[in-house]
Amino acid sequence: MFRTGIGFDSHRLVEGRPLILGGVALQHEHGLQGHSDADALAHALCDALLGAVADGDIGQHFPDKDPQWKGADSMNILALIVARIARAGWRIVNTDATIIAEAPKMAPYILAMRTRLAEVMDIHLSQVSVKAKTNEGMDAVGRREGISVMATALVERV
Repeated sequence: MFRTGIGFDSHRLVEGRPLILGGVALQHEHGLQGHSDADALAHALCDALLGAVADGDIGQHFPDKDPQWKGADSMNILALIVARIARAGWRIVNTDATIIAEAPKMAPYILAMRTRLAEVMDIHLSQVSVKAKTNEGMDAVGRREGISVMATALVERV
């Protein structure tokens, strides 16, 4: 049995925070605002995986009102979700994500993001796709006020 899930996340860009996407620190003058490290790529993948197994969302399992998740490394959260779905009898087949941002240019970081995500999800690099697009100057993302990510995951019953 195969199942798919969809995830989405977005965060505001602010000064004084590192920009982390897919567990990789990017060189940029702004970072993403959030309760954890605000890794929107990891968060969208978490929701896609949870959605695929009909197990709620990241906010339900890791609420931003809970102080234990303040400043948390989203790679740890992703690892916990991967373990959770494995205990429930599911295996990741592949994931696909699209980062929507005007800046910085994502191309130099994509392989590092894919590598780190594959490592954390314990799957092969070929099972992890990460792409990037701009929003052509439209809306808040286009005005460089934030970054959004869409993700999908395919899982199969083991």
